[in-house]
Amino acid sequence: MKKLIPWAALAFVVFFIAYRPQEAASIVSTILGGIGDVGEGFGDFVAGVFD
Repeated sequence: MKKLIPWAALAFVVFFIAYRPQEAASIVSTILGGIGDVGEGFGDFVAGVFD
């Protein structure tokens, strides 16, 4: 069962990208934007600590 879950997830991702590329791109953009916001917040925190 543990080997099946990663393969099923990969199959779903490939299917989603193949049949809904615009939605997949939007989701990836949203995730990367959130990661960028977290990084920017962390950078602001570190800069504030050393001010």
